Amino acid sequence: MSTEHRTGDAPESGDRGLYASVVSWMENLSETQYAYLLLTPAFLLLGAIAFWPLLSTFRLSMFADSFGQASVGNFIGLGNYVAIITGERSALLPSPFLPEALTTRAFFNSALAVTVIFTVISVFFETIIGFVQALVLDQEFRGRRWVRVAIILPWAIPIVVQGMIFYLMFQPNIGFLVGTSDNPAFLNQLGLLSTTPLANAQDATMIAIVADVWKTTAFMALLILAGMQSIDRGLYDVAKVAGASAWQRFKYVTFPIILPTVMVAMLFRTIQAMRVYGLIETVSGCTTVPSLSCLVVTTFNNRMLGSSATIAFITAAIIAVAVSVYIVGYVRGGQ
Repeated sequence: MSTEHRTGDAPESGDRGLYASVVSWMENLSETQYAYLLLTPAFLLLGAIAFWPLLSTFRLSMFADSFGQASVGNFIGLGNYVAIITGERSALLPSPFLPEALTTRAFFNSALAVTVIFTVISVFFETIIGFVQALVLDQEFRGRRWVRVAIILPWAIPIVVQGMIFYLMFQPNIGFLVGTSDNPAFLNQLGLLSTTPLANAQDATMIAIVADVWKTTAFMALLILAGMQSIDRGLYDVAKVAGASAWQRFKYVTFPIILPTVMVAMLFRTIQAMRVYGLIETVSGCTTVPSLSCLVVTTFNNRMLGSSATIAFITAAIIAVAVSVYIVGYVRGGQ
């Protein structure tokens, strides 16, 4: 790139020595370095947009809760973090942040445990089912277009409508999947659900997971399918000529190439699952299934702004750790 394009005309007045130094420095930049220099204002703007809310939330978390006229109380430093993590604040929170005991009931009453359980199980099944759906859709067969529509349809349904569907399905005396104590349904007879599953934390969490898998598997399938269709079909022809079976073609051709795409899809879904709120609120309510986002919203509505900001910042930190794990795995997988 020429000097004229980079610097323009020299100023008629001013410090020509400083101007000459800047011109000399810019002339010594490589094309890549000069491109980054031009992108620096955009990076700074995006950084301010991304990090200013986090910094503001962290600052708010350093103040005590105020239940009076003031929005926040006195400055207490990391006191909110200590109180929430150690359980000192549990009596004032709608649900404990950490499990108070090593029991099933305690885990399903803990906001962090419920969020982790929801995220791990839902992302696992969405990835497996989405992968299978992508493998099917990657084949040529009659009616493939209609199968794609059928798979995508649940993803197009709004969360509120989705939540009401599953709420009615598992509502006693209304839904066909749940009966009463006098007339139990099939799932009740198998012992998989109680007769009031939406009022039971464990049952309601599993119902929310099923609802999330039903809706969001299509998202995983579409991302993985896009990666599969970018694979050079000549690789499969070479593998067939070499005598590779269908399993060997999948193991040595499809899976290694598609793995980075699967990692990116899992990263997106993990971030979304960690922030789950609307689905839980519409299916059973946050009082039954206490996710981290539910805890943030509830404490905020109760004017516990310091606690709400603290839980929000901890949630962001957990998501950042999860993203870092995915990135490290992605980089190592690409080496």
